[in-house]
Amino acid sequence: MQILPSTTADKTTIFALYDAAIAHQKQVSHLHWLPFDEALVEREIQEGRQWKVILDDQVAAVFVVAYNDPDIWGERDAEPSIYLHRIVTHPDFRGRNLVRTITEWAKNHGQALGRRFLRLDTWAENLKLRELYQRAGYHYLGDAPPANPAGLPSHYSGILLGFYEIAL
Repeated sequence: MQILPSTTADKTTIFALYDAAIAHQKQVSHLHWLPFDEALVEREIQEGRQWKVILDDQVAAVFVVAYNDPDIWGERDAEPSIYLHRIVTHPDFRGRNLVRTITEWAKNHGQALGRRFLRLDTWAENLKLRELYQRAGYHYLGDAPPANPAGLPSHYSGILLGFYEIAL
C-alpha cells in the first residue's frame, strides 16, 4: 500500500470516486455532496493537498488535506492543525480500514509539520461515519453548524456537523 500525491492524470478517477460517493450518500441519507468544481480539485492537486491510496495497483481511496479550515472550525482554526476532507473509498475497497490507514499517515504528516491536532468533520446525522471515526481514534468534540457556511459549498448550508480530533 502506498499513499501518494494525486496528479492531474488522476482527475478522472477522483471525480468517478466522488460520483460513486454521492450516489452512495443518496442511497443512505437525504444529505449528500453536490458535484465538486474541477478547478477546485485542480488547485488542490497543484497545491499538493489531494492524495490517493494505492492498493493492489489501483486507487483505493482519495482524500484532501487542509492546513487551515476557518469556515468550518471558526476560532479553533487558530490552533495549529491538519484537517482531512473528502475521504472517499472505492466501493471495491470498503471494509479494509483505509480511514485508519489515512489517519495514521495524517498523524505523521501533521507531527512532521509541527501541528497539534488532526481534525475532521461529518454531518451530525451520519452515525456510521461517526462510529468509524471514533474507532479510528478520533475524539468527539460535539455538534455545531459550520462557522461560516457562506464560504463553503452549498451542501454545508443549514446543517450540523460532528467535530472530531486527535491530539498530536
